[in-house]
Amino acid sequence: MSGRIEARLRSQGIKLPQAAAPAANYVPSVRSGDLLFVAGQLPVEGGRIAYTGKLGDGVPLADGEAAARLCAVNILAQVKAAIGDLDKVVRCVKLGGFVNCTADFGDHPKVLNGASDMMVLAFGDSGRHARFAVGAPSLPFNACVEVDAVFEVD
Repeated sequence: MSGRIEARLRSQGIKLPQAAAPAANYVPSVRSGDLLFVAGQLPVEGGRIAYTGKLGDGVPLADGEAAARLCAVNILAQVKAAIGDLDKVVRCVKLGGFVNCTADFGDHPKVLNGASDMMVLAFGDSGRHARFAVGAPSLPFNACVEVDAVFEVD
């Protein structure tokens, strides 16, 4: 049974996927007290990386934002897998974003807005968070964005 957060997402046409298994020797999330740390999520859809390449070298800003949004959806899937119900989220504390980009690309914050907007869509004011957005010369599987997160949970 899903709660009000998932109902809100569904009303916006967003269905959470099955949480992805880790790609290496780590766990997808760790709970410590009332904090849930979610490992970096890639823009995976249907079992494949949906957005690849470098921002500033052929990947449009809109695709970077969409990739970050998809990363956020995958983060929410990991949260649900970890605690069973998104209604147990007290707040999104922090997002960290890595953008696969050229050295002269400077719109990292705009790219990560895709993930930030998803958290606010899901949780309202409790979705507002601290954040970082940095450029990287490469990301796993040539993904154009990777996002991790910290949540306060009941």
